[in-house]
Amino acid sequence: MKLIRIGEPGQERPGILTDDGVRLDASSILDDLGHRDYDEAFFAADALGHLVDGVGDDLPVLDADARLGPPIARPSKIVCIGLNFRDHAEETGATPPAEPVVFMKASSAFVGPNDDLLLPRGSVKTDWEVELAFVVGKVARYVEEADALDHVAGYVLHNDYSEREFQIERSGGQWDKGKGCDTFAPTGPFLATADELPPGAADLRMWLTVNGESRQESSTNQMIFGVAHLLSHLSQFMTLLPGDLVSTGTPAGVAMGQDPPPYLRAGDVVELGIDGLGSSRQVVRS
Repeated sequence: MKLIRIGEPGQERPGILTDDGVRLDASSILDDLGHRDYDEAFFAADALGHLVDGVGDDLPVLDADARLGPPIARPSKIVCIGLNFRDHAEETGATPPAEPVVFMKASSAFVGPNDDLLLPRGSVKTDWEVELAFVVGKVARYVEEADALDHVAGYVLHNDYSEREFQIERSGGQWDKGKGCDTFAPTGPFLATADELPPGAADLRMWLTVNGESRQESSTNQMIFGVAHLLSHLSQFMTLLPGDLVSTGTPAGVAMGQDPPPYLRAGDVVELGIDGLGSSRQVVRS
C-alpha cells in the first residue's frame, strides 16, 4: 500500500495512492496523520497491517494537482547515516567506515516532496543527496539484526540536502549544522509499506538530476550497511519510536565530489527518484 498526505502545510489529510496513480481520501478510515500524536499510535498499533482488503473502492478521489505533504507527520527524530555507500566513500576519498556514521537532522527541515528548497542565508555550498529512508513501525530498543525488519513500517524517498561549508568547514562544529536547515529534508511522494519492496529494499535503482543533467545514478546494492543492520545498530544507542525516519546514506555523484563542485544556486531544479518509491522535484529559491 502507498500512503500519502495531501493539503497545504499543517492541513494535510491522509490518503492512499492506487496502483493507477489515483489519490483517494482515506481520512474516514485512517487516523489523521497530519498530527504528530496520531503517527506514533497509528504505527505502534500496526494499523498498516490491518487495513481492509480492497479498501478504496468507495473512497472520495482527491485533486491530482493538490500539494503532496510528507507522507508521515513530523517524526520525533530524523536519524541519518553518513558515508554508507561504497561509491560515495570512494568519490570523497574517505575510508569506508567500520560502523555506521550517525548524525541527526532537525525535524523542522521536514517538508513535502515537491516543496521549494530554500537556500539558507550565507550558503555557498548547498549540495544534494538522493537517499532511501525507512519509517519505524514499532518501538525499537536493543533489537537483534535478525528481527530488525519486523520493526520497519515502510520506505520513502528522501533528499538529504547538505550545506557543506556549514557541515565541514565551520570550526568546532558538527555535521548537524549543515544538515538541519529549513526545507533540507523533502520526503515522499508516498510511504510504501514494507510489503511493496524487496526485503530491506535491496537492489533498487536510485537517480538524481539537476536542471535535467544526470548527477547520481546508483543502486541500494552499494550500501555498506543494510536496513536491518542500521535499525539494529541504532537501537543499541537510542530508542526508535513509531513514525521515526531513518535515512540510509547517498551514492556517488554529489556536488562535493566533483571538480569544480557545481553547488546549487537559486533557480536550479533538482529531480530524484528510487524504483518503487516514486520521484520528487524541488526548485531552489533564495
